[in-house]
Amino acid sequence: MNPAVKTKEALPSLRDLPNGTLARITRMPEKDGCAERLEALGLREGKIVEKISGMPFHGPVTLMLDGRQIAVGWRISSSILVTPLKYSPEEND
Repeated sequence: MNPAVKTKEALPSLRDLPNGTLARITRMPEKDGCAERLEALGLREGKIVEKISGMPFHGPVTLMLDGRQIAVGWRISSSILVTPLKYSPEEND
């Protein structure tokens, strides 16, 4: 098995991150109308985001990107794969 493929499959989605976690976007959804809208918001591979919150019952995921807060739908957030960097609230303690 190709280790690169296995690594990508093991990456968490934006939806799965704990609140307050910084992460680098590793893989975006396939190119379609949704992907174009996400790119217009500034979400693209390589960007650093912080997950602010995830609402219960499949609600939106709120994140901080380039100094502004944006919300992404639950289903879309599950298709954005990320590499966690650190949990930021610990720095403020």
